Amino acid sequence: MKDFFNKLVRSGKSDRAASGCSNQEDQLKRQVAALYGLYTGVLGAEKVVLKAGKLGALDLMRSARLDERVLALQKLVFEDPTLDQLPALENIPEILNEIEDELADLCARRTVEDRIEKKIAEKMEERHQEYVQEIRTQVIKEESPANVENPQTLKKYAQLEKLETRKLTCSAMELLRPATLDEIIGQERAVEALRAKLASPYPQHLILYGPPGVGKTTAARLVLEEAKKTKGTPFAQEAPFVEVDGTSLRWDPRDVTNPLLGSVHDPIYQGARRDLADSGVPEPKPGLVTDAHGGILFIDEIGEMDPMLQNKLLKVLEDKRVFFDSAYYDPSDNGIPKYIKKLFEEGAPADFILIGATTREASDITPAVRSRCAEIYFEPLTPKHIQEIVYNAAIKLAVAIEPEVPQLISDYTIEGRKAVNILSDAYSMALMRVGQDQQLVSITKGDVYRVAQVSRLSPYVNLKAAATLEVGKVFGLGVSGYLGSVLEIEAVAFPAEKGKGSIRFNDTAGSMAKDSVFNAAAVVRKLTGQDLSSYDLHVNIIGGGRIDGPSAGTAIVSAIISAITGKPIRQDVAITGEISIQGRVKAVGGVFEKAYGAKQAGIVTMIIPQENKADIPENHLGLIIRPVVTVEEAMAILFDEIEVASA
Repeated sequence: MKDFFNKLVRSGKSDRAASGCSNQEDQLKRQVAALYGLYTGVLGAEKVVLKAGKLGALDLMRSARLDERVLALQKLVFEDPTLDQLPALENIPEILNEIEDELADLCARRTVEDRIEKKIAEKMEERHQEYVQEIRTQVIKEESPANVENPQTLKKYAQLEKLETRKLTCSAMELLRPATLDEIIGQERAVEALRAKLASPYPQHLILYGPPGVGKTTAARLVLEEAKKTKGTPFAQEAPFVEVDGTSLRWDPRDVTNPLLGSVHDPIYQGARRDLADSGVPEPKPGLVTDAHGGILFIDEIGEMDPMLQNKLLKVLEDKRVFFDSAYYDPSDNGIPKYIKKLFEEGAPADFILIGATTREASDITPAVRSRCAEIYFEPLTPKHIQEIVYNAAIKLAVAIEPEVPQLISDYTIEGRKAVNILSDAYSMALMRVGQDQQLVSITKGDVYRVAQVSRLSPYVNLKAAATLEVGKVFGLGVSGYLGSVLEIEAVAFPAEKGKGSIRFNDTAGSMAKDSVFNAAAVVRKLTGQDLSSYDLHVNIIGGGRIDGPSAGTAIVSAIISAITGKPIRQDVAITGEISIQGRVKAVGGVFEKAYGAKQAGIVTMIIPQENKADIPENHLGLIIRPVVTVEEAMAILFDEIEVASA
């Protein structure tokens, strides 16, 4: 086809020579031939011939006449097949100028298009090479383990490995922690109740109340191990015991993080796993409730948890599953892994037994949670319990102790954990004193005193009771948390002009205690016929203690009657009970805890309201428990000198 085109050009040249045209016509022919050559150079000879055939210009191109060749050129350049009028000779220069302009635009477009196509080809080649390299890298990763290490990461790994080889001996707390239920001192009833509720085919959720350091956590852990051995137990041998501190659990209203219940890491804002984030898949993170599935979730200080989080935990207890939600989850996405789809659609299993421990009041726990849990109260430890703990700890430490050491340590604490800490500190002091080479170390009273001085310890309870009689002084009983205490209440009365007497009471005492003083005035008048308005009366609580409840009412009446009548009161008796203006002793709270305070203060007899008789066992802690109905019955015990003499 190219030869055919060249033949056309040569025939045009020979025709021009033969015709003997004028110089102008020869010039125009040369110009037309040049334009044909330029056009052919832009499109190519084959395309020009094909295009001429489509536009009906092929015969015109073969013609020897100038006007026909110009018309053919017009059709080709302007791509217009409707042109059929031959141009006049005088119009040909103007037409050729128009054709030249159009060819110039065509050349410019072709140049730009070629440059763009070249860049496109280069980019495509570059992308192709990157794609090939990526595939090659992926294949290498699959064929051999990734080499992500560098000198810095290897150095840090070596440091961690070195730390793993460095170990200390176990701490004293690890060594002295109870290993069996029999080693938990002073909590026989609580441990029995805990065992009954866990070592059963139908274990219950529990809340353990009690002061710190009495063995709540240890008891729960040991009872689980015993429950695993019980016939018919739902706990498998690998049942987990997941322990967490409630003070570290906080409810996040945004649900970005929740270590207790679990959370969802959204792919954009929260950084899901890289392979999931790249495909826009949210990643659920199960929490501690799922870790505890099939076992026990122990939350220490559950009373410190946010109430909202307690309510959310309640939902999990009901469903035995925890559910996840995310705006990024698309159930129709086939690229979601099975485990994520299962977590979103079915939730994560969370069938566990909840055991919460707290040193706070029951009122601090959400009522809805309490209603689903059995409640067990651990008891404060008596000095006798502390002494037994110290003896057992000394045996485990393989040390000798002076006979006075357990008694001395029991003066400084009512916590088993604290008692063990004091003994281990005294052991360290003894080692410093005798030297590390001694085979048998003996702990003396001096070692304990040195620990007490360095740690600024003071005796927890001073002995207050005595087998004596005093006028206007009586022991009442109070309670704070799970610890009872003895209140020293005293009264003094001076005769005054009738009707002009006054009553003075501690300003720091609570309003209900002050009401008890005014109730006492009516009772005193009923029992003795004396009008307190004829006395300047001063009632005092030694130490300035604040009394929030009415439980000191009977004690206040007794002190006032003793002051105005001169009758002495036994100092080995403590009394608790609200007083009515009819002279009746009404029920009060915390009787069980108050008994511990009475025992520690050396009290022998404890007077309680008859309505509280069922709240405390007879001879509890070796105390003589005397229930009464009226103030007269209470005063018959308080003013009985015969019992004091016999005691």
